[in-house]
Amino acid sequence: MTTTQLPRVFAVLGDHTRWEVLVRLGRAPASASDLARESPVSRQAIVKHLDSLRGAGLVRAERRGRAVVYEVDGGRLDEVGRDLSVMAEAWDRRPARIKTIAEAPEQDRPGEPPSAR
Repeated sequence: MTTTQLPRVFAVLGDHTRWEVLVRLGRAPASASDLARESPVSRQAIVKHLDSLRGAGLVRAERRGRAVVYEVDGGRLDEVGRDLSVMAEAWDRRPARIKTIAEAPEQDRPGEPPSAR
């Protein structure tokens, strides 16, 4: 996944109901009707939330007889997790870099113009 896809994933997961649907599907696959029975949200609204989750690649659908059953796409969630880990590692390196710059002699500090020294 590219980092340009992450905003869409976060926008989809930013909705409380979609998050709850994803968490529920993480426990076991379910149809839209199953999810609606367990939720105060209508079946039609659940279907719209499932469409958003599918559009972001977070769930997949499979026809089983007359029902469409949804399940979490664990591979996609793994991708999101890896991307977040890469960003977290970059942020974790920043304090060490700041410390290195702060402790360096003034003449060795990167990014300072000669007139500032």
